[in-house]
Amino acid sequence: MNKEESETKPPRKRASRRGNSAATIGDVAREAHCSPMTVSRVVNGEGNVREQTREQVLEAIRKLNYSPNRAARSLAGGEQLRIALMFENPSASYLSEFLMGALEEASRNDIHLEVQRCEASEEAMALMRKLAGEGIHGFILPSPLCDDQKVIDLARELDAVSIAVGPGKAEGLHGAVMIDEFQAAYDMTRHIIDLGHERIGFIVGNPEQVASGRRLNGFRAAMEDSGLTPSEELIVQGRFTYRSGMAGAERLLSAQPQPTAIFASNDDMAAATVAVAHRKHLDVPNDITVCGFDDTAMASTIWPELTTVRQPIREMTAWAVNAIARIVRSRRTEGRPKTQQKILPYTLIRRESDAAPSLVHAAGTNGTNNGNTDA
Repeated sequence: MNKEESETKPPRKRASRRGNSAATIGDVAREAHCSPMTVSRVVNGEGNVREQTREQVLEAIRKLNYSPNRAARSLAGGEQLRIALMFENPSASYLSEFLMGALEEASRNDIHLEVQRCEASEEAMALMRKLAGEGIHGFILPSPLCDDQKVIDLARELDAVSIAVGPGKAEGLHGAVMIDEFQAAYDMTRHIIDLGHERIGFIVGNPEQVASGRRLNGFRAAMEDSGLTPSEELIVQGRFTYRSGMAGAERLLSAQPQPTAIFASNDDMAAATVAVAHRKHLDVPNDITVCGFDDTAMASTIWPELTTVRQPIREMTAWAVNAIARIVRSRRTEGRPKTQQKILPYTLIRRESDAAPSLVHAAGTNGTNNGNTDA
């Protein structure tokens, strides 16, 4: 029996009787069904806590919005974790979700988060060297940095912890969190086909990101498995930006015959497709179905609201923050990093932008979970 298991667990009680007062470490312990000492170990990034227990404590911290007392941690010898989030993402809606997930999780766990914008690989590498010299414990790398091998190699050279968020593959990385891009795109394409569409356009994402190719491959595979041949003239290049989505939609909607549905590789490009369709006096979805990917705020703020794949962006960045803490803790207690990699479930969200070809669709909002969720 380890030290954690030998501690007396407090009886199960209500989370708190303190009204609107801030949650205490005791409240977290009761919610997580463990001892206050175990909560303290998790908060201070110490080892000797089972992973399942650690996850229960972190969930209780999130649920109760517990904020650790920094002064108490300092007296206990705990060092505040410092993480740098570096971004070079052209999608404002994706980035907003990404930042909120990281900021909220860092705040809950008293982690100092530095948000740094970098425009290119060379700038990112120079910034990483500077921050590593200043004592940063780890780096969160969203797309497209998560697929930049030079950036990944530099993190390893600097002996810095790096977590890639949304890479197309996880091999050779310290840590990574992602969804199954191929299967998500496959499922969305099959959904469009099941509505009765055969002539389907596809707007590819940034060619420098591995996930773009995975989504394209998922689209092709679903078409072929349904006995359909993807039309090369209906596969156009985008870059995950609204402007590139407009250009792609213009090409697709100028084709003869036009596609009856367009699947864009992210919500920004799908929203641009809806705008181009409206400009051409096409009704969405009665004249053309439009579907996106990510389920950012953009998907539910345009009209009609987008059918899309929900990528759990906030959950992915929250996981990345905690993964860095786990790796740093592993280094302190075991002298070596533990690989932290996670595939999270996605969800196909059906809204108002899809319908059978040439049929009026009385749209409703509902979600259909993919078969590999851990819920």
